[in-house]
This record gives sequence, C-alpha cells and structure tokens, in this order.
Amino acid sequence: MRSDDGRALRAVLLVTALALAVRVVGLGTRIFHWDEGRVGYWILRYHETGEFAYRPIVHGPFLFVVNDWLFAVPGLGASDFSARLIVAVVGGLLPLSAWLLRDRLDDVEMTALALLLALNPLLVYYSRFMRNDVLVGAFAFVALALVVRALDRGDARLVYPAAAVFALAFTTKENAVVYLLCFLGAGTLLVDHRLFRSARAGRSVRRVVTEDWRLALGYRLQRFGGTVGRGAALTAAHAVGAVAVFVAVVAFFYAPRPDLWTALGAPARLPGVLESATVGSWKSFYGLWVAGSHQNHDYLPFLYDYLETLLYGALFVCLFAVIGVVADGYEGSDGTRALVAFATYWGAVSILGYPIATDIRAPWAVVHAVIPLAVPGAVGVATLVRRVRPAVADIWESIGENPDADASGTWTLPVALAALVLCGAVVGVVGANLTYTNAASEEEAGEIIQWAQPENELKGTLQRVRAVSQVTEGTDVLFVGTHAPGNPSDVQFYVENESSLRQPRPGGPAWHTRLPLPWYLERYGANVTSTAPNETIGADPPPVVIAAGWDEDRVASQLSGYDRHRHDFRLWSEEIVVFIDREALATARERGALS
Repeated sequence: MRSDDGRALRAVLLVTALALAVRVVGLGTRIFHWDEGRVGYWILRYHETGEFAYRPIVHGPFLFVVNDWLFAVPGLGASDFSARLIVAVVGGLLPLSAWLLRDRLDDVEMTALALLLALNPLLVYYSRFMRNDVLVGAFAFVALALVVRALDRGDARLVYPAAAVFALAFTTKENAVVYLLCFLGAGTLLVDHRLFRSARAGRSVRRVVTEDWRLALGYRLQRFGGTVGRGAALTAAHAVGAVAVFVAVVAFFYAPRPDLWTALGAPARLPGVLESATVGSWKSFYGLWVAGSHQNHDYLPFLYDYLETLLYGALFVCLFAVIGVVADGYEGSDGTRALVAFATYWGAVSILGYPIATDIRAPWAVVHAVIPLAVPGAVGVATLVRRVRPAVADIWESIGENPDADASGTWTLPVALAALVLCGAVVGVVGANLTYTNAASEEEAGEIIQWAQPENELKGTLQRVRAVSQVTEGTDVLFVGTHAPGNPSDVQFYVENESSLRQPRPGGPAWHTRLPLPWYLERYGANVTSTAPNETIGADPPPVVIAAGWDEDRVASQLSGYDRHRHDFRLWSEEIVVFIDREALATARERGALS
C-alpha cells in the first residue's frame, strides 16, 4: 500500500522527468507528416494574418492558439520542434496524473501507471507528433482524475480545474464528445456492475439504492459542506461555477480572431462573438462530423486495423490490463475496485467504438484506448511485481549472507512467469521506443505510422531548397501539375491561383497533394507557382522544380543543369522528385545560406 515517506511521489516525479526527456529530445528530427503539414500551414497563416475561424476539418483551435504564442517566443519561432512542443509537454506531464489517484491506487500501482503512460510506444510516438489525439486523451484523463480526487477528499474546489481541463479537451478535437459518452457509458456499466454484485450477495436493488447509495451521497455532501443541506447547496453552486469555467475556456479558444479582440474593446459585439464561438462552432462540428459522411465506412476493416495497431503498439498494456482486472477481482475484498472497473469499461468501449467514430484508418486513434487501459494495466504490473519482489529480496539476502548459496528454490513457476513477463515488457517497450521514436518508413514501424508519412531523407533536400530560396529573386519553386496514373480526374500539385492559399480556406484537393511541403515552403518564405497538368515547364524554369515520381523522366527532359533528388513521399506507392539548379545551389553555398 501507499507509504508515508514520499517515495511514491519521488518515483512519479522521476518517471515524469523521464517521459518529458523521451518526448522532447530530438523532437524536430522527423520530417512533418501530411497531417502535421496541413494544420501547420494554416497555423502559420493565422500567425501572420491574425485571422482565425473554427474549421472542423482541421479540428479544434487549441494548437492554433497555443502554437501562435509559441512561434512568437524569441529564439523559438516556427519549426518542427516548436510546433510539436506543446503536445510533447502535455504527453510528458501526463504520468503526473497518477498522483491524483493515490487514494485509489497503492504506491506500486501509482508508479506502474506513471510508467505505462510515460513509456508506451504509441503514446510516445504521438506525443512527438503535432496532432490532437494525445492532447484530448491527456486532458480528459486528468479531468477525470481531478473529479475522483475531489470525491475522495471532499474538496469541491477541484471541480474548477477539472472543468477547465475538460474544456481544454473540447478545444483540441471533436472526439472529446466521445470521451463524454465513454464516461457516461462506463459509469452506467459501473452502476450495473455494483447492482449485480449486490444481488449476488443477496441484497435487493431497492435496498442498495435507497439505503446504501443515499447514505453514501449524504456522506459526500456532508464532507463538502458540513451538513447535508449545506453540502447540497454548495455542490449546486460549485456545479454552476464549473459550467461557467467550462464555457469560458471553450468560448475563448473557439472565438474567431480578430473579432474577439475587437469585441473586448467594444462590449456590444461580445454576444455575437460568443454565439459564434459556442452555437456557431457546434453547428459547424455537427454538420461535418455528425451529419456528414465521414463515418460512412465498413466497420470490420477499421476494427482489424485498430486491433493490429493495438497489438503492435500496446501489447503489454493490454496483457497487463487483463491480469489487472482478474487480479483485482479476486484479490480485493470487495471485488474489482470502481476505478479499475470504470477504466476497463472505458477502454473496452473505446476499442469497439473508435472504428465507428474515426473517418480514416489511423494508428493515432488507438491512443484513446491505451490511456484508460493503463489503469487496469498498472494493477496488473503491480500484481506481478508483488509476486517477484519477495523472490528477488530473498536472492539478495542469500547473496549477502553466502555468495555461494543456491537461491533457485525461491523461484516457483508463477514467480518465474511473472518475472519473465515483466522483463519481456521492459525489453519490448525500450526496443519499440528506440525503433519508433523518429521512424518515418514502413520498415521501421509500419503498423504505428500512418500512411501519409514522407521519408526523413527528404528533410535534407528541403534544406537545399531553403538555401536556394534565400538567394533567388522571383519564383523559387515550381510544382509540376499532373494526373494520378489511371485517373485523369485526379489533379495533383496544380493550384490555379496560388494567392488564394493566403486565406484561411482548405486550398483544394490538388493543394493537399503537396503536403507537408507547404509548411516548409511557407516558413522559408519561398515564392511558389505551379503548371497545369501536361503543360510544359517553359524556357526559364525556377531553381527548384518539384514533380511526382511518375513524371520524373518527362520533367528531366525539359531541364538542364539540375540535380534530381528522389524520395518516398508516403510510406508506399508514392514518390516525389525535387530538381535543384546546380548554379543556384553553388551560389547559396558561396553566400553561406547552406553549410
């Protein structure tokens, strides 16, 4: 159980420091993913223009608002590192939430929970990724932990940070609504679980509801206010206050800019801005993600991919979760603890539900099951540790007394199996993290990485593009418009009006085929243009020409004095060729733009 000497807190703090280091070191090494490039480009546009309005296709405004602040920090600016930093920090601090559950978990379980949240390969990889999934999962988990802490300590004041943090979850991604549904569903199953267990013990449901739960509610209210009546009044007041905090945080992030700043100076405009931030944003969300067609897909293929990623990225979390649920049910005097059961139901519903809720087959969706399953997983780890620890202690004691003593008798079969599983988990998790950390190829981590990931070698070529764009006048980069093979209606790379991309709008499907390159080219300040499909490049091409892999020979025949750099633009079946003028590159070297 929990000790009083602070060892558990020091362990959780140490694990959190490790989690932050694992996520922040080398954070900018991997080239941006397609999705990072898409959102990153529009954050740059907001950072430059100050114009923002909620667009549900790029999810919530949290990354826009926070990264706009980070990009303005002197010495930091806009980079792959700074764009991912807030996700890495939130993911790295998530293990600290284990401390909030110290009345529900013992020392070993708390430390195990912190370790699982710190070192699971999926959580690590997608904490080093500018996406909202780790953010929404972390905020929702912390909000729940704060509510549990408030109930355990009778401190209603904790509902305010809980409301604020849960509101942050809603500012990151729309599936925060799914978290709310999971909480309600898991809570309902937990009530049913309690009623079933009471029935098996020979107690009527009526007695449980009218006596036990009424007494429990009265006890909670007394803890909040001293008496039941005063506690009920204070609870209602705190609930209203918590709702106000939730709405305030959501409204601040979702409010359009610069309308929000204008309204602060002209209060008469504030109601309209607040309506846009709340009712307007809800309508936009509902129209795209609920009433739209994004979830119109077959269930089983999505479920298969989900389970496959879970197997590769969270095998030991699932294994320990099963052990934890079984052990907690058999070893606890009152059966499975409420927190463990709640988190198990939450995780199970996430596994079954996210293949319905998600619109594409994406490994990052599995994050939403890993976080809740870490709770029963921690109980499973602690169960195995308790089996192994006495045997290890006996061995050390034997070695101290008699170095030649044989301590093999300490290792029974269950203890040996527990030690084997724990050692396998350590080796597997460390090895997976070393493999996946900056992985950008199918060979490295095909089941963990989403398909639209370019290879890292492209980043070196982009450094040459940056150097050339700094020493070139006029147009710097030309995209060669093309058709996807066998599909003449699928136009790629070509945008008729490049200046239209300076406004906060999607940019069209052809522009999306360039991603993540616009994120880099915008940061470089490069002047970009494109040709229509089947159009010739012309007699005076810019120093950088970018073409699809299938157009390499056709484009090369129209250029002279260019080096070509061929790269995987996705994990498979799509390549890109970057042609760079040799003279322009030599000039960049002479002027010190390229080391």
